[in-house]
Amino acid sequence: MDTPAAEVHIDEALIDRLVTAQHPDLAGDVRIVANGWDNVVARVGDRYAVRMPRRELAVELVRNEQRWLREFDLPVPIPVPVRAGLPGEGYPWPWSVVPWLEGTPVTDVAVPDRVALAADLGAAHRALHRTAPASAPYNPFRGVPLATRAEHVQGRLRTFAPLAPLEPLWRAALAVPEYDGPPRWVHGDPHPGNLLAAGDGSLAAILDFGDVAAGDPATDLAIGWLAFDRAGRAAYRAARDPDDALWDRARGWAVAITTAFVVFSDDNPRMRAIGDHALEQLLAEV
Repeated sequence: MDTPAAEVHIDEALIDRLVTAQHPDLAGDVRIVANGWDNVVARVGDRYAVRMPRRELAVELVRNEQRWLREFDLPVPIPVPVRAGLPGEGYPWPWSVVPWLEGTPVTDVAVPDRVALAADLGAAHRALHRTAPASAPYNPFRGVPLATRAEHVQGRLRTFAPLAPLEPLWRAALAVPEYDGPPRWVHGDPHPGNLLAAGDGSLAAILDFGDVAAGDPATDLAIGWLAFDRAGRAAYRAARDPDDALWDRARGWAVAITTAFVVFSDDNPRMRAIGDHALEQLLAEV
């Protein structure tokens, strides 16, 4: 299966017109650098980037970033929006201008070398996963009890043969007691494409908070399998310091996210590679 189709056409000319019309002081050369499930990201000049929803489903996610990211105090940079864009030039939804954060996508870093940033990410997640206010956004797909995702995950396990061996891990995760603590901030999209590495191998930035929500932080800890090998996972776990139940639920989230990446990334080699890596890591624990 393929990446969900875009519901509106976005190209560099459209982005240039929108920025020039609404934020002319930030205008510059426009180059699209990412086209994901929810957003198109383009670099604008040397200092900024634009994030634009490609599906109506992502509109509320952009609003959440605009509202909440300035509230976070993390030990690494994040793309806090500096300007809000409005519909225009035939484009129907709000969009954001964010700082361009330098670094190498962790998808381009060899897996064994990622251990250098694993502890940095664990520390950043400890800082992020603080109690969220009552007004924090709710995301029905992230930070929720694993049982709410069971129908979708089990469907993928049944219909895609290479995923079937993960069923014991999934059943074990469902048997773990649900999170019963206060809702905590959750990044919600834990994969190596949303991380940047610095030149020395440390963590340079965390990107794409579109799925930010309040709930069970186990969703984010799935990064242990999605980004790292055994050594990197151990370093991340030591820095994040979860209790056993949180880590076991995180493994269940890794199964849920991995099955989606494997099934829905036929046209996206980068995302499929993330899914294949995580599948390998999870199978080693069956």
